Amino acid sequence: MIIDRSSLTRRDFLTASAGLVAGLPLASALRADEAGPVTAAHRSALSKSPLVYVSPLKSDGSESSCHAEVWFVADGDDALVVTSVESWKSASLKKGLNRVRLWIGDHGVWTTSDGAFRSSPTVLAGARFDPGAAEATLAKFGEKYPEAWDKWGPRFKDGLADGSRVLIRYSPVGA
Repeated sequence: MIIDRSSLTRRDFLTASAGLVAGLPLASALRADEAGPVTAAHRSALSKSPLVYVSPLKSDGSESSCHAEVWFVADGDDALVVTSVESWKSASLKKGLNRVRLWIGDHGVWTTSDGAFRSSPTVLAGARFDPGAAEATLAKFGEKYPEAWDKWGPRFKDGLADGSRVLIRYSPVGA
């Protein structure tokens, strides 16, 4: 791999350095193009990362052009996300596009990441709405994101209550 050092930012350098130190086993265990069953490396990434990147898969199995970095909480091997009922994540699921690719890591906003999220561990997952998990999931979000939860906690809770937000569960599936 050739790295263009002229475009390397301090954040990229620090993120890569931290990833090398903490994630060598993770990087060697899985490449982003080898999605498969959840491994100990995936579980480790799920427990440490503040973000997952989501892209729905089209009916032919190809990746959608829609991507998003989102807050999530882990529930075992699953990733749970709260999103607007009008978001493409919700809309794609309503259209029956219930398979996604999840990248686990933090590379900032996907539109400015220059595809860096694609270097993260990935897993193929099935998606489904899971309204029954809302209360426990909101508590986990509050624990995981305490610095922003005063602002976002009421929005998530009220949105789930009034139907303007939905909870989506992403469960790993085999490759």
